[in-house]
Amino acid sequence: MAKDKRNKPLFVCFKWIVTVLFVFLFLLPASHQFQSSQVQTLLRIQMLLEYPSALKAWSNSTDFCNLTPSPSITIVCYEDTITQLRIVGDKGSHLKGENGKFFVSNKTLSSAFSLDSFMTTLYKLSSLKVLSLVSLGLWGPLPGKIGRLSSLDILNVSSNYFYGNIPQELSLLRNLHTLILDDNMFNGTVPDWLSAFPSLTSLSFKNNFFSGALPSSLSTLQTLRVLHFSGNQLSGDLPDLSSLINLQELDLQDNSLGPLFPTLGKKLVIIILRKNSFRFHIPTDLESFNQLQQLDLSFNDLIGLPPSYLFSLPSIQVLNFASNTFTGTLPQNLTCNSGLSFVDLSSNFLTGNLPSCLASLVSQKRTVNFSQNCLSTKLQYQHPESFCKNAATATGVHPQKSKKESRTVTVAIVLGIIGGIVGIFAVLGLLLLVLLRKAERKKLTMKPPRRLVAKNVSTGFSSDLLANARYISQTMRLGALGLPQYRPFAMEELEEATHNFSPSFLIGEGSHGKLYRGRLEDGTFAVIRCLKFEWRYTIRNLKIHLELLSKLRHRHLVSLLGHCIDYEHDGLTVKRIFLIFEYVPNGTLRSNLSGQLTEEVLSWPQRLAAAIGVARGVHFLHTGVVPGIFHNNLKITNVLLDQNRVSKLKGYNLPILAEGTDDLELHIYETSG
Repeated sequence: MAKDKRNKPLFVCFKWIVTVLFVFLFLLPASHQFQSSQVQTLLRIQMLLEYPSALKAWSNSTDFCNLTPSPSITIVCYEDTITQLRIVGDKGSHLKGENGKFFVSNKTLSSAFSLDSFMTTLYKLSSLKVLSLVSLGLWGPLPGKIGRLSSLDILNVSSNYFYGNIPQELSLLRNLHTLILDDNMFNGTVPDWLSAFPSLTSLSFKNNFFSGALPSSLSTLQTLRVLHFSGNQLSGDLPDLSSLINLQELDLQDNSLGPLFPTLGKKLVIIILRKNSFRFHIPTDLESFNQLQQLDLSFNDLIGLPPSYLFSLPSIQVLNFASNTFTGTLPQNLTCNSGLSFVDLSSNFLTGNLPSCLASLVSQKRTVNFSQNCLSTKLQYQHPESFCKNAATATGVHPQKSKKESRTVTVAIVLGIIGGIVGIFAVLGLLLLVLLRKAERKKLTMKPPRRLVAKNVSTGFSSDLLANARYISQTMRLGALGLPQYRPFAMEELEEATHNFSPSFLIGEGSHGKLYRGRLEDGTFAVIRCLKFEWRYTIRNLKIHLELLSKLRHRHLVSLLGHCIDYEHDGLTVKRIFLIFEYVPNGTLRSNLSGQLTEEVLSWPQRLAAAIGVARGVHFLHTGVVPGIFHNNLKITNVLLDQNRVSKLKGYNLPILAEGTDDLELHIYETSG
């Protein structure tokens, strides 16, 4: 009995040792084997990504689940299974400018890279909940295999070179609450199946090439908090977004959306709709947006006056109304919220005095920009009051009419139209027989009067064409994205930009005038062409041609920013016309291919992007206007690259003015540096 008691501790110790050995021999190898599989997957990802600097230290001995997180790499594990993989490289399109849609760097992954193999490898990490692959130079259409990662909550593939449509297999990721595809080259329309994500809180497709209208299915995403579609080619009216009761950030800038102002949810904190085509008045619905802090409606075609209530919203901090067609005088009793720190009213047609809460001498803690209006102040540059009145008349805006009067006039016009239609139908039956009999006697080959033909030849376009604004197609509206709003310039602006047309600013001279490089008031550079004339023009023909010039704007053409007409003292004779072009600073495509300007020669993806840009510019000249503009003098020295390496075509010919039998042809030309 004593012997058994002596052996009992020994037995317990032996049992404990056997248990430990069982754990090490059977349980740990299985865990180690599973971890080893993930190690091999990560090392293959390292190889497929061509060993980026952030992953160079990876090896078989790396303890991936215990890596210290950094801005470049984060790996999170749960029970020895990788659930989060975040990699940030240095090959992204981070050099995109505000006016450029994308920048193709020379650091994309090589032509040997297979996106399909990469996605197949990622699928082995089947427990991933967070996948973020940013600035890694990934290129190609996004494979449908991405839909196999069914556990994903967050997907971020921004700042790469994905193109084509978004695969519908992405809708299989039902658990997604964050989807970010910014700074790529996706195109086509925004898919209607976005409603497949019932828990989506953040949706961002910034700086791509999406076109067409936004789908109505967006209004079903009631959990959405962030919606970003800026920097695309979207057009048309927005769907009703008032049902998005949780939406806090809306950024749709730099598109061609409109003309109707959207209906929005009342919990928005940030609304950015700048650089679109919204028109008419700002609606009164925004009066109940008590959480709104930032409202940017600049670079649209809004009319009337900014509503007074916007300045006193309880949370408002930033208001930007620059470059619209606001007219009239702001009310002197306007009140501003104490937290309002920035207001921009510049480049409108406002007159009269500023309200006291916007006067810069009083609002020392508030930045207020009101230049390029016709206000009664000398604090910032102002046009003469006649400039704003003429501009308002030219745009069809009548500031002296109240909204009630405008609606009354509109109702009267509508009733008149209805009455006219009724009258037409009343006599249509009587006229039909007469018209049919006359039509039988007319010859379809009848030639128009010689006087009409001669008149139309003098301008280069048919009278019907010049009288109808529809000669500019939808492609113009889409192509002009990223360009500043076309506007008339005052002579004082051009004199200031060129230091009174100093010879030091002269960069070229041709048979039709001189070419100057100037710096505008907002700091941007421009090229100013001065055209001199020695004969009289009708105001109508002059404005018709300037209207045509203003519509020839495309991201891949050297485009016009505006014009200035200088008359003789009689007010009838055109003395000079100044055409203000965008300045393209980065030289010709030829010099960039040869490395004449910089040591860095364009990569093949950059060359491909430049060729695509030229093709789009030529396509716009052929089909974006009627009649098309052909014989575009296409050669490599006539292709310029801007600061974002976006290609722009110069040297395309356009008839601008003609009088009698003398034709004057404007040769659109931009210097390279």
